Amino acid sequence: MTGWLASVTDADEARQVLAAGADIVDAKNPHAGALGALPLDTVRAIVNAVGGQAPVSATVGDFPNMEPHAVARAVDMMAATGVDFVKIGLFPAPALHDCLAALAPLCGQHRLVAVLFADRNPDIGLADRLAEYGFAGIMLDTLDKSAGGLLQHQPVARLARFVDHARHRNLISGLAGSLRATDIPILAPLGADYLGFRGALCRSHARTQSLDAAAMLAVSDAIVKMREVSEQTMACV
Repeated sequence: MTGWLASVTDADEARQVLAAGADIVDAKNPHAGALGALPLDTVRAIVNAVGGQAPVSATVGDFPNMEPHAVARAVDMMAATGVDFVKIGLFPAPALHDCLAALAPLCGQHRLVAVLFADRNPDIGLADRLAEYGFAGIMLDTLDKSAGGLLQHQPVARLARFVDHARHRNLISGLAGSLRATDIPILAPLGADYLGFRGALCRSHARTQSLDAAAMLAVSDAIVKMREVSEQTMACV
């Protein structure tokens, strides 16, 4: 059953999205790039605010050069905050595969989720190597938040293949990238483990603005409706 991930910037926002029914609380700084990292103390405060009511994930920041030591150090430091998942953006840099090899030993200590960028010709086949290294999950997001949402960069059929590829390798799968509540009926049937939101939860649908109660309710209601449809379909089989 597909859940929804809500990206938050502090402990107060974490409490708000929990009250709205978010399945995963994601610590991210929308002012600092696609996968901007929050200060470690802020992430710790988010973990404490959630208090085990839902899994917490956190991004480590954008590392376009994929320098192995720098990325591995960032992962270790973020994992020490107590989050359940650490998310790492995979940029198409020459050092990418060396970076993945450097992260492999950490997969035995932390649950790592690799993020591919849907607007940068992502290599879905990387799921094979990620599974071999012991990554917990893989997701698609967008790098340029001003260039349209996920569905403007990837056709539904390719997104379905991405989700299936992850499932067959026992990887958690996620879809994100300037998603709106109206995207949920299109994406939820693909069966990803979660759909990720930030802008759709904010005032004026602007990811750098504060959260909006009505916007969060729209996403939550759309997810609930799709779950009901799925349950009714399964009952008729």
